Amino acid sequence: MPFLETHIEAILFYVTEPMSVGELACLFACTTAEIEIALTALDAALAERGVRLVRIGESVELRAAREAAPLIEKLRQDELSRELSRASLETLAVVLYQGPVTRSEIEYIRGVQSQSSIRLLAGRGLIQKISEYGSKRGTFYRATTEALAHVGLSRVEELPDYEKTQAVLKQNGREEVQAF
Repeated sequence: MPFLETHIEAILFYVTEPMSVGELACLFACTTAEIEIALTALDAALAERGVRLVRIGESVELRAAREAAPLIEKLRQDELSRELSRASLETLAVVLYQGPVTRSEIEYIRGVQSQSSIRLLAGRGLIQKISEYGSKRGTFYRATTEALAHVGLSRVEELPDYEKTQAVLKQNGREEVQAF
């Protein structure tokens, strides 16, 4: 597989979120026409494998093949039945205290990659993905009312040291934000 297709595949695998053709062209310093050719080749190469290239408008992402759905559903159910890990609880805390927050902000605060925790929390309905239209920062995550119920609270302000944390965030240049 030529350079551009393999690198697009690697990037889409890494980011686990849709990327626009324009973003890929900018990243690889090439034209959108070259990206389109590479995406067509990548799509053909993936046709007999476990992942597929999915396109919605100008956005592309990698997704599991439809044929794997029963196995993935079983894995998802097993994952949902387990207790939340320390990593997932840390991620939930970041979203509760600082949400709406981007994945990169979560990872910066935690110091580690957090995609699997985000996926688990979203799958359990504890956080939800939101898009801020017109924002260059991309996708944000915020806590749901289910998250508050999960931690036994009725309002985000009931979190331990919430006001103090908000004051520190505001002092460090982040405006107070609400999870709901």
